[in-house]
Amino acid sequence: MELTEQEFLSKITVHKGIIHKVSRIYFEDPSDREDLVQEIILQLWKSLKSFNGKSQFSSWMYRVALNTAIVFFKKEKRKSDNYQMPEHVQLAHEEYSDEKEQQLAVFYKAVQQLNKIEKALIFQFIEGFSGEEIAKNLGMSPGNVRVKLNRTKKKLQEIIKTQNHGF
Repeated sequence: MELTEQEFLSKITVHKGIIHKVSRIYFEDPSDREDLVQEIILQLWKSLKSFNGKSQFSSWMYRVALNTAIVFFKKEKRKSDNYQMPEHVQLAHEEYSDEKEQQLAVFYKAVQQLNKIEKALIFQFIEGFSGEEIAKNLGMSPGNVRVKLNRTKKKLQEIIKTQNHGF
C-alpha cells in the first residue's frame, strides 16, 4: 500500500495522540519528549514502505513508535533525577480537572521508573491492546506478556504507594 506524502501527514495528524503518549511514557522533560516525537515521525516516514495495509495504520504506527522509543531511550540513556511537573495537557473529549491532572502526573512519574519493556507493556495495556496484540507488537509469547504485565502492574502500584500517592 503506497501513501502519498499528503496522505501520510493526514494520517499522522489523525493519530498524533499515539506519538505524544509514547513520548510521555518514556520522558518527563518536554524537550526530550519533543526530540522523541520528531524521531518517531522520521522513523514512521522512513518505514512507510513497510506498511502493507494488512493491519490498521494506527496499529502499525504503535509498533514503529514503541520500537523507536525503546531504541531512542536506550541510545540517549537519559535519566533525570529532577522531576518536573508535566505541562498541563487536556485530552480531547475529556473534561479537565485538577485532580485528574494530578493523578496523571503521579502515574507518569511512576511509569518513568519502569524499564523500557515494562513501559511498552503498560502503554499498550492502557491503550486497550489485547494480550495477543501486545505479544505480536513486542515479539513475545502471549503467556510471557501476561506474566510480565501482571508483574509490571504490581511494580507500578508499589512505586505509587512508596511515593505516598493514591488514586
